[in-house]
Amino acid sequence: MKLEELLEQFDEALDSGIKMPGKKALVDIEKLRAVVDDIRLNIPNEVKQARGIVTDRANIIASAKQEADSLLRSAEEQAKVKVSEQEITRLAQEKAQEIISTAQSKSREMRKAAQDFVDDIMRRADEGLTANLGEIRKTRASLKSQMPTNKG
Repeated sequence: MKLEELLEQFDEALDSGIKMPGKKALVDIEKLRAVVDDIRLNIPNEVKQARGIVTDRANIIASAKQEADSLLRSAEEQAKVKVSEQEITRLAQEKAQEIISTAQSKSREMRKAAQDFVDDIMRRADEGLTANLGEIRKTRASLKSQMPTNKG
């Protein structure tokens, strides 16, 4: 169940309470506790998703580094094979440099894309969690304002 739906259930439970004088109401505590428990169960899923995103980011970066290292090793091996003659050696060195440059460029692009992707997802998760936290704080504040104060 989505967090918004749970908050809607919370509001419904508050609205269904027996109205008392002074903006107070008697509400079904068990119903409210069940909704709060459901909210708690749903928030960790979003946190797990954010952790998964961080793990995916690390995997993407590691994969990009591994691919770049593989390309670099491949370029070095190709350069060693072509060392037999001066012209072939020169061409091999040029090709190796081109492959290294391409690998480095591709690695930078992949890292940037991975970081942008993760940053965007983390930003959206942050915004969603912030909005949900704001709603929870409003609900708590509303509940606190409805609770009788003990002056004695």
